[in-house]
Amino acid sequence: AAGFTLIEVLVVVVILGILAALVVPQIIGRIDDAQVAKAKSDIRALETALNLFRLDNFSYPTTDQGLEALIKQPSDPSIRNWKSGGYLQNQRLMKDPWGYDYHYVYPGTHGGEYDLFSLGKDNQEGGEGINADFGNWNLE
Repeated sequence: AAGFTLIEVLVVVVILGILAALVVPQIIGRIDDAQVAKAKSDIRALETALNLFRLDNFSYPTTDQGLEALIKQPSDPSIRNWKSGGYLQNQRLMKDPWGYDYHYVYPGTHGGEYDLFSLGKDNQEGGEGINADFGNWNLE
C-alpha cells in the first residue's frame, strides 16, 4: 500500500521523456555553436601568433613551413629573429574542435595575406552550418 502503482511510474516516465525531447535538441545545438566559436577563437589566436612571427622575421611563414613554424624554427636562413620558445603558449599546434589540423596557405586566396582555416566538422571543402569552412576571411 505504501509503494507506487504502475500507472504512477508510467506517468513519471512519460513526463521525463517529454522533458528530454524538449531539452536535448537545444543542448546539442549549443554544443555545435560552442565548437564553431572555439574554431573562430583558435583562428584568432593563430592569427596573433602569425603576426608576431611576421614582426620578428619580416614575412609570414611559407605554405611549406606552415603553422609548424610557430613552434619550431624553420631551417630557412632568412628566419634569423625567430623567438626562442616559439609563438604559441603551450608549444604545440592546436587541433580544430573536431580533431583535425588547421590549414594554412601563404599567400592567401581570399583577399588576405594568408588563409588560415578549418574545414568544419566534415573536414571537406565547402558545406553549410557546422560543416562550413571557418577561416580568417569569414570570422564575423
